[in-house]
Amino acid sequence: MTLNNMFKALSDKTRRQIIKLLKNSDLSAGEIADHFSLSKPSISHHLNILKQAELILDERQGQNIIYSLNATVFQEVIGWFLEITKPGKEEGGFKR
Repeated sequence: MTLNNMFKALSDKTRRQIIKLLKNSDLSAGEIADHFSLSKPSISHHLNILKQAELILDERQGQNIIYSLNATVFQEVIGWFLEITKPGKEEGGFKR
């Protein structure tokens, strides 16, 4: 996971809404699409960006692909935010 991909993925409102949906339960692409007035190819595009950022996981179940939230990545990001907010920390030659 790169932070750049993660921030790019989270910069879009639709993708943030998809993440909120997956917070509640795992869903197929069709179930996700039912919550939006976007075309299925547009939803697929958003899902691919979220997958590239490793924010969601996909698993084939029969003929469906089920999407779920990748909580591990969110834990890593929260850890990164906590690390940069520690007072008195000096890294890479920069002082706070």
